[in-house]
Amino acid sequence: MLKQLSFRLIVFSLFVILVSAACGKGSGGSGGGGPVTPPTPPAPTEDAIVFTYDIDPGANIYAALGATQEVKITVTSKMPTAGVTTDIVVKRDSDGVTVSSTPLPLVASTSVPITGTISNLATNVVCTATITLKSATTATNTATKTFKIARK
Repeated sequence: MLKQLSFRLIVFSLFVILVSAACGKGSGGSGGGGPVTPPTPPAPTEDAIVFTYDIDPGANIYAALGATQEVKITVTSKMPTAGVTTDIVVKRDSDGVTVSSTPLPLVASTSVPITGTISNLATNVVCTATITLKSATTATNTATKTFKIARK
């Protein structure tokens, strides 16, 4: 009877050890380790900025009728959440000197075109106008277009 009791005690002890090992904390296992923090969802990405403008020089130089020329810019892509900033820089082709630089205020809606003004155009002086739109939240989300312009 003592042998039978010792055998049962050994079997019971092994059973307790195995169950304890199976229920213990493991590395990378699931369950039982306290509150679980849900993963952070990835930040939504913005659509790339796409825009058009109402000056169409085609393959030629746009002929402005005066020293100033208005340009209307329309964002055709989904507007970034915080909006866009717009810069219009005009440089003379002959020497690269800036003749006009117009930073425009932040715009957060596509319902109204962005209106900018190119100024200081000299007669028969060819310039390159560069329009740049930048997302107010994502520095790498920019779009740029250029065209030639000269006053008649």
